[in-house]
Amino acid sequence: MNRHAADLWSETIGAAGTVIRYGHWGRAVLVFPSEQGRAGDFESNGMVDAVRDLIDAGRVKLYCVDSYDAATWANRDIPLEERARRHGSYESWIFGEVLPWIYADCGGKLEVATLGCSMGAFHAANFALRRADLFPLALCFSGSYDPAAWQGWGERGSAAYFNNPMDYVVHMGGDHLGWLRDHVNVLLVCGQGQWEDTTGALDSTREFASLLAAKGIRHELDLWGFDVPHDWPSWRAQLAHHLPRFC
Repeated sequence: MNRHAADLWSETIGAAGTVIRYGHWGRAVLVFPSEQGRAGDFESNGMVDAVRDLIDAGRVKLYCVDSYDAATWANRDIPLEERARRHGSYESWIFGEVLPWIYADCGGKLEVATLGCSMGAFHAANFALRRADLFPLALCFSGSYDPAAWQGWGERGSAAYFNNPMDYVVHMGGDHLGWLRDHVNVLLVCGQGQWEDTTGALDSTREFASLLAAKGIRHELDLWGFDVPHDWPSWRAQLAHHLPRFC
């Protein structure tokens, strides 16, 4: 399998983040790790091997990136609004460094899908809904889509609002909503077994699907059985089941 890693410097963060590309051809998919994860986590937890046939066949190229969660959403010592503001530095790295690197690797600008598990699913959905012109497809596994519920404290301002799909999607309307209905598709997958309830992923996935349905935004809800936990073996099976439909 064709594999290449690169460290991309971020001026706003003041450090480099890692991107690992798997594959030589096919649909480009930007993969966010689970909470506080690293670019190599997808590979080390068997997710890359779960879709190796698609990668080797030239149907998909995975671009796995580091998270910045430790300084943002996972930092319970700072208020939610500050977490959201700091997320802006990560966002600038994705837009300013990672996407251009993907475009160069693919030989030109193209549409990129997003993908993630757990907190990575939140990132996948949030980036796609905010920038469907760049990310028209989000594949989300066992996510929680309301940052205000993540032990958040302090007053919330515009940064928290515009990074909370359960907030900003509620108030979408007019031409922008009409445009989004035509340009984005969100896949929401979740098990109903161990930890899907205690992490809030199952309830959040259901609530998010209901919100997207109310707004007429294209989406698909796929709930797996009560024997399917919030864990990597589940996500390996779910990814292997769903990804072939999109590449």
